[in-house]
Amino acid sequence: MTTDQGQRIVSWHGNPSRPRYTPPAGAVDAHCHVFGPMADFPFSAKAKYLPDDAGPDMLFALRDHLGLDRNVIVQASCHGTNNAATLNGIARSNGKARGVAVVDPAISEAELAALHDGGIRGIRFNFLKRLVDDAPKDKFLEVAKRLPAGWHVVIYFEADILEELRAFMDAIPVPLVIDHMGRPDVAQGPDGTDMKAFRNFLDSRDDIWFKATCPDRLDTTGAPWNAFADAVAPLVADYQDRVLWGTDWPHPNMQDAIPDDGHLVDMIPRIAPTERLQRKLLIDNPMRLYWPEEWDR
Repeated sequence: MTTDQGQRIVSWHGNPSRPRYTPPAGAVDAHCHVFGPMADFPFSAKAKYLPDDAGPDMLFALRDHLGLDRNVIVQASCHGTNNAATLNGIARSNGKARGVAVVDPAISEAELAALHDGGIRGIRFNFLKRLVDDAPKDKFLEVAKRLPAGWHVVIYFEADILEELRAFMDAIPVPLVIDHMGRPDVAQGPDGTDMKAFRNFLDSRDDIWFKATCPDRLDTTGAPWNAFADAVAPLVADYQDRVLWGTDWPHPNMQDAIPDDGHLVDMIPRIAPTERLQRKLLIDNPMRLYWPEEWDR
């Protein structure tokens, strides 16, 4: 779907349903993005897609519509290493958003400190070739060793390169958060090759977190995404203290299969069927990772 501006892309639902499931008070959408507005925050010249504007006002309106309370805004690849749009979203959230940045590995300590002051609590390394041209592991590792206290590294990759990345990820000296579980083939089921490999990775250290997210990306059967629910629920149950959830709004590059965000929220009780699990998924875990100063009080 494109807008009347020609090549600019709309990848989000224009009228998402209200979820049947009611999240607990304080629930966190721990994986979402903002796009622009382009007039204020231009997109990177290296961007692989050019989205229409999806700024903080839209994000926070969706948050309220879905019954959520906080956001973790993850820098989208279309903004490159200029985190101004993400920082703007955090600044306009009245304390209800934190963020994950994408940085030039040569970033200075002063610049990292400024990102921390702006609400950033981690950096993201993207290994999807369709989204980035260069992913220098040696430089990534160097900057990972210089992060402010309490930060983590978010990594986005596809299941077929998990083993290739293991030595690199093992060397990162801060907690890891894996986007979308490393994109396993959920059609294989909970005991499939991809999920077994991911479990083996999670078992290798106790500070690897993951996002049980994106049924719309991972389950080709379409809504209600039964294959995703069947494959992911056991993973959530077995690693319940290290799992996060998010909408992935505004769903970059999903313009041909745009999900209804209300239906995404309705996946929560299917992968976390008890109130205890739901609280860990939506409140305890993201608060511990992104708002530890509030969580420790």
